[in-house]
Amino acid sequence: MRPAVAALIVAAGRGLRAGAEAPKQYRRLGGVPVLCRTLSPLLAEPRIGTVLVVIGAGDGPRYDEAVGLLPQSARARLAAPVEGGESRQDSVRAGLEALAAAGFEGSVLVHDAARPFLSPALIDRALAASAEHAAAIPTVAVTDTVKRIDAAGLIEETLPRDRLVSVQTPQAFAFRPLLAAHRAAHDGGAGGFTDDSAIMEWAGHRVATFAGEPMNLKLTYPSDFELAEQRFARPLVSRSGTGYDVHAFAEGDHVWLGGIRIPHGRGVAAHSDGDVALHALTDALLGALADGDIGSHFPPSDPQWRGASSDRFLAFAAGRVRQRGGRIDHLDLTIVCEGPKVGPHRDAIRARIAEIAGLRLDQVGVKATTSERLGFTGRGEGLAALATATIRLPEPE
Repeated sequence: MRPAVAALIVAAGRGLRAGAEAPKQYRRLGGVPVLCRTLSPLLAEPRIGTVLVVIGAGDGPRYDEAVGLLPQSARARLAAPVEGGESRQDSVRAGLEALAAAGFEGSVLVHDAARPFLSPALIDRALAASAEHAAAIPTVAVTDTVKRIDAAGLIEETLPRDRLVSVQTPQAFAFRPLLAAHRAAHDGGAGGFTDDSAIMEWAGHRVATFAGEPMNLKLTYPSDFELAEQRFARPLVSRSGTGYDVHAFAEGDHVWLGGIRIPHGRGVAAHSDGDVALHALTDALLGALADGDIGSHFPPSDPQWRGASSDRFLAFAAGRVRQRGGRIDHLDLTIVCEGPKVGPHRDAIRARIAEIAGLRLDQVGVKATTSERLGFTGRGEGLAALATATIRLPEPE
């Protein structure tokens, strides 16, 4: 019978060097928390029976929010999280003690939560090593020249790199020897170990190695997250939407078009400021997002929108695009009316739309036409606007 295998994920650190307020394991990469990306390949491996995460004090809500994004079938395989200690060594020991209390026997893979690039092939090699050795770790060759320096930063020695390696996780261990080594280190006041293989060496065990992967990056500094974002960035797919709005003329001395107040012999009948241009553009963006229409987000029945400035509507729709990791490529607007004359105000309208939507001027097109005195616009009874929005959104996972 094949011995049981557990995966212990160390996620109790604060990650201060990563340059964010939240611990780095809960930051998002490509819209997904780092912890979820780290857990997913381990939860997908059928040979791993138990997956236990060691979390920091007070991180329970963050943990629940993150793992809540995993599929239900994956969450069902997670053991209840365990609170870690002040150091990585304390946290791993807390996780091992929790496994021991549950009666676990077999092999354990210890992995850093901040290594989200774990491949199935690397997991396979770790599992194979765990079946052969009491302790085995993934390593990659050192490719840079390595030198020892003194306190003043002067070179003391150039080290031969042919026998040097960098160490990664997941590290594979026989459970009982690793637990015993951690207990002995704790009871003896031995600390400062940077990984679990060092504790096993201290306890007198030989540590084997297996092939790691250069892509198995540990997220430590802000630049690491910048590179990781590029690797997890989903392809952007083009989407387009159209919008249309119309308002009847009423008593007044001006109309709003594209966020610009234009003097006119009539006003418009509207619940808000009646800016047909911004209303049409708002609906075009919401249409491209498949996210309802202006009325569903700003219902005319709600008194808070009475007389509201329509730039709020367009800014909201543009913000929805960016919240989903998207980009607005172009907005195109056609205004249909006999009056007022749009031409003298075209540049101001383009500039105002670009400002509201956070775009460059060359990303906004504004045209005006008449209906050759046909229909309600031709009879001077009102004005209308048609809009098209072209955006790009991340391809769904």
